[in-house]
Amino acid sequence: MTNLADKQCVPCEGGVPALSSERAAELLEQIPGWTIDQNHHLDREYALPDFVTALAFVNQVGELAEQQGHHPDIYLTWGKVRIQIWTHKIDGLSESDFVLAAKIDALPGHPG
Repeated sequence: MTNLADKQCVPCEGGVPALSSERAAELLEQIPGWTIDQNHHLDREYALPDFVTALAFVNQVGELAEQQGHHPDIYLTWGKVRIQIWTHKIDGLSESDFVLAAKIDALPGHPG
């Protein structure tokens, strides 16, 4: 099995079905700490020691998202970052969503 963090996000042009709940559950096993909300998007909240550290993490995620061409919703507050990922073109989950989640978790200084 290939490590999700070693893959690249693939741009979605739409016209393909979202992942089945079974396949999504299989991929979820590879990204501990993430949850699937309503079989529609990935969700994770990170606790950080303060606002500056949380902001630095958000900036790392933003740079990664630009490199991958796949952009999550990011919520920033003091000591907390919440990330939601889904593929907008198909209004659901694709493998690239799981790839991006794994890549976020592999960032240096990841808050775990």
